[in-house]
Amino acid sequence: MPNHLIIEGPQQGVLHITLHRPEALNALNTALLAELADTLEGAADDAEVRAVVITGSRRAFAAGADIKEMAERDLVGMLEDPRQRHWATIARFNKPIVAAVNGFCLGGGCELAMHADILIAGEDARFGQPEINLGIMPGAGGTQRLVRAVGKALATQMVLTGEPISARRAMEAGLVSEVTQPELTVERALVVAETIATKAPLAVRLAREALHKAEDTDLATGLRFERHAFTLLAGTQDREEGIRAFQEKRPATFNGQ
Repeated sequence: MPNHLIIEGPQQGVLHITLHRPEALNALNTALLAELADTLEGAADDAEVRAVVITGSRRAFAAGADIKEMAERDLVGMLEDPRQRHWATIARFNKPIVAAVNGFCLGGGCELAMHADILIAGEDARFGQPEINLGIMPGAGGTQRLVRAVGKALATQMVLTGEPISARRAMEAGLVSEVTQPELTVERALVVAETIATKAPLAVRLAREALHKAEDTDLATGLRFERHAFTLLAGTQDREEGIRAFQEKRPATFNGQ
């Protein structure tokens, strides 16, 4: 059983994962990342899980990496860092992730949040990459994903100054999709995830892949992938059910076939 996570569900197709290192503001040490990677790896093969919500506490989603643990690693230790493997597993997860962010979301915490497909933030959330203050730089996607999320100008300012931005600024820049009252952040994230879980699983999977292609490829390649995926869905039972339900003016029931 995980020691640094609270796992609930799946309920209504949603697996709810809460980061739980309260004594360290959910700092991402190797053990926590390993547990999270293992949990997501299991969820990837679980047909009952159609979406995942990841959250922390009201005070912090995750305040960064575990600095004490990092300080114990020299150059060779960093080259052989097992966290690289765990981050890769998290990045490969094939189902939608909704992050519910309150409080501090810094360093590795911000990098983890950016692995989510949708970010819901409380008014009190603060996003930042403060690694520069320690004489280092982001190492789990903080430079690459942040540029894609908020643009080069703001990403450069955040990374080179180490200064965080507010939830509202994060939403204006495109990092966050919604800002809520802090006490409603998790509830809203669960609603969004439960809504996704009611949709056709194959359509969700392919649409998500197409959206990721938009970040990673040129427009022509992305359009080809989109059209290919659109065509593949024409052969699914869920497409037939969706069209029939629309015509019959009733909710669709999708089975992932």
